[in-house]
Amino acid sequence: MNHQFHPDTQAIRLQTERTTHKEHSVPLFMTSSFTFDTAEAMAAAFTGEDNSLIYSRYGNPNTDELIEKICQLEGAEAGFAVSTGMAAVFTSIAPFVGRGDHIVASRAVFGSTHQILSNILPKWGITFTYVDPEDISKWEAAIRPNTKMIILETPSNPGLTIIDIERVNHLAKKYNLILNVDNCFATPVLQQPIQWGANLVTHSATKYMDGQGRALGGIILGDKKYIDEIAQFCRHTGPSLSPFNAWLISKSIETLSLRMERHCSSALQLAQELERNNQITKVLYPYLPSHPQHDIARKQMSAGGGIVTFELKGGLEQGRKFLNNIKMCSLTSNLGDSRTIVTHPASTTHSKLSEEERLSVGITDGLVRISVGLEHISDILWDVLGAIPSH
Repeated sequence: MNHQFHPDTQAIRLQTERTTHKEHSVPLFMTSSFTFDTAEAMAAAFTGEDNSLIYSRYGNPNTDELIEKICQLEGAEAGFAVSTGMAAVFTSIAPFVGRGDHIVASRAVFGSTHQILSNILPKWGITFTYVDPEDISKWEAAIRPNTKMIILETPSNPGLTIIDIERVNHLAKKYNLILNVDNCFATPVLQQPIQWGANLVTHSATKYMDGQGRALGGIILGDKKYIDEIAQFCRHTGPSLSPFNAWLISKSIETLSLRMERHCSSALQLAQELERNNQITKVLYPYLPSHPQHDIARKQMSAGGGIVTFELKGGLEQGRKFLNNIKMCSLTSNLGDSRTIVTHPASTTHSKLSEEERLSVGITDGLVRISVGLEHISDILWDVLGAIPSH
């Protein structure tokens, strides 16, 4: 009898073919290249007649295993692994646009994605138009005859705006556009954009996929025809993921589902406590009923994620006091770690944006982002709530 394993099981049981040593845990393939028994076999590999491994810039057993696991979780036809999350974002765009082309993008994108759109691509004659992430009804007006792609991030970083992927997909299909979704905050455990029509999905594997702040990595997943183009682009431009990082992240994927349960449970409890604090003017968390896109989050996400943002009364000065009052949590710009992390986006991750650009996506001077870790919730609450300035 055939049995279809759950994606969570596949994330644990899928692994590279065992070597002659019959190891139980997958070994690390630290090699730059792979050998052939005959000249004919080598020629066949280079012409694409077979799928033999050639060079770790093109593929490696460790990266291949990681890709296969995440494809199972995301429900994707194919994928490609790269060195960082931003390498994933860039390589999900660059093969599909050229001089004279245009991109429509949600205004609520990560700061470095904004830099790609506003400073890098224009050097090659590629233009873009930002659209309001909270009003999809106006997106169609931004589409031009030369538009090639729609880019969005949901939940957004750091404002946690939720965009209805299914609704944007209808628009993308109407105009034959590539729909490119950054799914980093939700992970494939909580949200599968391909299910809602996305053609490409990107992840910073540095975040929840690694989950321990050790390794950089990025993943692009989606329709095979698009991933094939991305693979050719990366083969010659070289944003390769190291076998060591792929091995680390692949092992971490085995516990991703369990970790996300804890991240989400603690984040919801923290958000609920913050809502009751009179020194806070606003709390954003997708699974809070007060979130502006709560219904959309419930529709396309199985839980609210591990990120909570809130705004303190008193703006920048109170925000600094809060960060300086933190005792246990880490002050750093990463997220998705086993350790709870507190970040001030206006002075770190989004500092390259102008004040007007930051405010347009809800990043005020007093906004604080918390990546809720795996510590016991009582200790997280003690540290975060205790750090809030009383006046």
